[in-house]
Amino acid sequence: MLPALSLSRVAALLLLFAALTLGASQLAFRYSLSAGMAELESTGRHRLDLYAASLEREIDKYGYFPALLGLDQSVLDMLAAPDAARVARMNHYLEQLNARAGSLSIYILDREGRVVASSNWRQRDSFIGENLFFRPYFRQALETGAGRFFGIGTTQGEPGYYLSSALASGHDVAGVAVVKVGLRQLEQSWGAVEAPALVSDENGVVILSSVPDWKFTTIKPLDKATLEAFERTQQYNRQALAPLGVKELSVLEDGARLVRLPATATAAPVFPLAGNFLAQTRNLPGTPWNITVYSPQAQVRTIAVNRAALAGAFAAFLFILALLLNQRRRHLQDQLAAQAALQRAHDELERNVIERTADLSSANERLIKEVAERTQAERTLRSAQDELVQAGKLAVIGQLSAGIAHELNQPLAALRTLSGNARKFLARGNQETASSNLERIDQLVDRMGLLTSQLKSFARKSSGKPQAVPVRRAIENALFLLEQRLKQAGTVACVDLPPDELEAWCDPNRLEQVLVNLAGNALDAMEGQHAPVVDISASRRDGRILIRVRDRGPGISEEASGRLFEPFFTTKEAGGGLGLGLAISAGIVADFGGALSADNLPEGGAVFTVDLPAAPQRPAS
Repeated sequence: MLPALSLSRVAALLLLFAALTLGASQLAFRYSLSAGMAELESTGRHRLDLYAASLEREIDKYGYFPALLGLDQSVLDMLAAPDAARVARMNHYLEQLNARAGSLSIYILDREGRVVASSNWRQRDSFIGENLFFRPYFRQALETGAGRFFGIGTTQGEPGYYLSSALASGHDVAGVAVVKVGLRQLEQSWGAVEAPALVSDENGVVILSSVPDWKFTTIKPLDKATLEAFERTQQYNRQALAPLGVKELSVLEDGARLVRLPATATAAPVFPLAGNFLAQTRNLPGTPWNITVYSPQAQVRTIAVNRAALAGAFAAFLFILALLLNQRRRHLQDQLAAQAALQRAHDELERNVIERTADLSSANERLIKEVAERTQAERTLRSAQDELVQAGKLAVIGQLSAGIAHELNQPLAALRTLSGNARKFLARGNQETASSNLERIDQLVDRMGLLTSQLKSFARKSSGKPQAVPVRRAIENALFLLEQRLKQAGTVACVDLPPDELEAWCDPNRLEQVLVNLAGNALDAMEGQHAPVVDISASRRDGRILIRVRDRGPGISEEASGRLFEPFFTTKEAGGGLGLGLAISAGIVADFGGALSADNLPEGGAVFTVDLPAAPQRPAS
């Protein structure tokens, strides 16, 4: 009997738990949904007022324009005698008026509906000469004195709101003045609000909307007579006028409607465009238009569901808390027993921790010693790398030594000749010629000093610390060191640099070594060619400096492309090199956060690209 009673009690408790949770959730959902819908209706009415006020203000701003033209005697004179001079003056006047007013166009029609003067007279698709007798705003102005009409232009295909006014000359109507106003800016301002809105005409055609895809759709079916009228007046310039697909779900007491909108819009606005909405509509005073705001219900329902879940969770919490309090006394003894067992486990754990701590201390000492050894090894490796870089530089200088010796021998021979001639001219008293020889001696000495200073700078060990390095100066120094090789090979060096100074973040001495190595390799690749050319260019891209060295040689073979930057790999004959130049250059560039890459060009030859970080921008003084 005891097990049966226990099962019955558990079942009763579960049923009570479910009833309390579901009841609290249902009450919270209904209350939250009702309050949320009321707030949504209030917000929707406020948005309707704002939309309507902004639209009325935009239209009323231009409402007096057509009537003002009827007060201008020059307009009436032009209609009475539309000669070329008067029409030309009126076109200029309307053009200036339209530009100042910010409207789409202003034009004047005669009694037959023909456009006599227009603000867009300069354009190829000007309205001048068109017959707009069929437009409703023209007939309204003739019949009632003023007209209002929304439609799409038959010439330029641009939608707008037309304001027309009859131009009276005495008791007769001489013509009609029309102002076309664009409402695109107003629509764009509506797009920033959290709910979509639209304006429909008396036929249910959407003429304005915060959602571009909704324009020129219909919110209700169009009958045959309406479609024929649209065809006759060309109000919407043969637009498809597809249905928007609004499905009405129910009507509320205050006239608001619950509707469902299909997912038809392709744009991605800030508000949802599909699902259930609260639709609120009101008439726009002075027009047959209706303005409708669709307030999304998804957030209201989400909030109601969340509150219902919270209420259910709170009810469940209270129920569980009551059960826990009821069972607390029964659990006290179990807790005390568990506490004693926990204490025993804690003591055992303490012993284990002490043993493990000793092991970890020993392991930590070994790790510290290993870290120190690895740090020393890294320093040794760095020193060896620096020595290898320096050796590479000296190797380059050795390769250049023959050319440099030749470069120095010529000035030395010239110095010997000029100095001997200077003594003879001084002995003869020809001081002017002797002075000229001494000036040439100064120039030769300066050139020799420049060459030796470049060699000393290139051979000096660099600090390796990055700094702002002008790319132009580095290229010029590298070409200066290779000048004799370039002359001997008859090679032309083409340098293409932007007018703005490019600065790379690296070491200047090491960058020059990389450029000398790449340019020297380019000379080797074109050995034996007629009129060889080395192209050197530089550019900035995304905070990086790219320096490209291109030759016109046979390019990089497929076998060599995969091993190009391996140490001691070379494609030169025995004695032509150790295969360390590109490996050292790649290591130098990598040290400064860059990369060295090589590729073949479709038109022939190889190009090596040095990718380095650009120097930080200097603050403006």
